[in-house]
Amino acid sequence: MPHDITLISTVAVGFRHPRRTALTVSGSLAQIGEFSFILAGLGAALGLMPPEGMNLVVAGALISIAINPFVMASAKPLARALTARSAWARALDARRDPSAALPPDTGRDVLTGHVVIVGYGRVGRQITAALREDGLPVVVVDLNRERIESLREAGIAAVSGDASEPEVLVPAHVVTASMLVVAIPDTVGLERMVATARTLNPGIGVVVRSHGESESRLMRDAGIGTVFSGEEALARSMVGHVKARCARPAQAGH
Repeated sequence: MPHDITLISTVAVGFRHPRRTALTVSGSLAQIGEFSFILAGLGAALGLMPPEGMNLVVAGALISIAINPFVMASAKPLARALTARSAWARALDARRDPSAALPPDTGRDVLTGHVVIVGYGRVGRQITAALREDGLPVVVVDLNRERIESLREAGIAAVSGDASEPEVLVPAHVVTASMLVVAIPDTVGLERMVATARTLNPGIGVVVRSHGESESRLMRDAGIGTVFSGEEALARSMVGHVKARCARPAQAGH
């Protein structure tokens, strides 16, 4: 398993993916999968492996599956430790990931009073389109490098990386932004992200999404910012539609 992680991480870094992505992908692929059982069964049927070998494969699979959650959980702390302690690792990221910084020709009008949008999934895409239609400048932050390259080809300022890390929010020019919009469903690192943004820009507004009412309440109590949940937004939209369809005409004399 350690050899698999090292190999897959090396390949991922070779293709210019961030270390955290490389570690996460390698950890998810390192455990023994179903194909191993097929190969082991075929080997036993052809007499290339003794029957006892199948027991060892099953035991190895159980061990790798049990260890895998801990490997996945260690990806982000390990990447952060490498960044903090290794100048070579920082130089490697800077050299191999050109999408981690905005192009030099990005206009200053885009980088003043703009909206930093974290996440370009279904929600982030709609928010970006709506803001651009109103002429508001945006900078998108997303972990997917291919998305970042596509956004840049479309003329949208974008930065690749984990927005919970300070070195990602700085290239997005959060210092001069008017608003931080967190459109990702994953709230891991959210408090760190918001704290970093407010440290760099104390006056910045913060808008985040949540999964439900209980999570929204926790975020509001923690002072994260303005919180929107899918349930609340859906309820408001439905109520507005019902009121519009059921509005009673004003009575004469009133």
